[in-house]
Amino acid sequence: MLKKSMLLLLGVFLAANTAVAGEKVITFATDATWPPMEFVDANKQITGYAIDYMKAAGKEAGFTPKFMAVAWDGIFAGLDVGKYDAIASSVSITDERKKVMDFSEPYFRVRQAVIVRKDSKVKNLKELVGKQVGSQISTTGTFAVKAVKGIISKTYDEVGLAIEDLHNGRIEAVVCDDPVAANYALQNEKYAKSLKIAQVIESAEIEYYGIAAKKGNKETLALINKGIKAVQAKGIDKALQKKWIGQ
Repeated sequence: MLKKSMLLLLGVFLAANTAVAGEKVITFATDATWPPMEFVDANKQITGYAIDYMKAAGKEAGFTPKFMAVAWDGIFAGLDVGKYDAIASSVSITDERKKVMDFSEPYFRVRQAVIVRKDSKVKNLKELVGKQVGSQISTTGTFAVKAVKGIISKTYDEVGLAIEDLHNGRIEAVVCDDPVAANYALQNEKYAKSLKIAQVIESAEIEYYGIAAKKGNKETLALINKGIKAVQAKGIDKALQKKWIGQ
């Protein structure tokens, strides 16, 4: 017979790892290196805007979200072979990606931002021709860099590594999503004194984040979309934006 203390511990474990009875569990992969959208906090917990958003969506639509930390360079391959149900990781909806995966309703509008050191006179991306510009591999930041002929693109597995190289003078700029740029250049204690945002790129095509799912996974997307629509209808998304990103 288990001792009472062991039974209590077992109960806590089961409560923390068991979905609400009758609810579908949706496992989301996330590259938790993209603050404030998704990252690992001081307590080693995956957190951020997208994490809270999917928790709220699950509450509204009746599913239980589970989150897995997955490196960006393998995150889409893992979805394709069924290692998880969906990706909640600041994935921009693009026509190319739509060919190989399905997307939820958009849940956040994003633009690309150019971060430079505070002593830099650069005002826009086109002024960086001939210079090394960093970005996270296979992101829309990298696509923006490569769209300007003559810029030397340097890609990284994590955007934080690019920011560190910029801080130390190894590259001339970093291009990434604007909420992430704001987090590093305006709010991060280490970098706010040395970095600034030189440009927020206004594109003719509006860029949105969506939840990615394997082609044909209609049941999962239907639940996620139901949750997203409810979160937006109730203004929960605005409260989350204020919490994680500001006005």
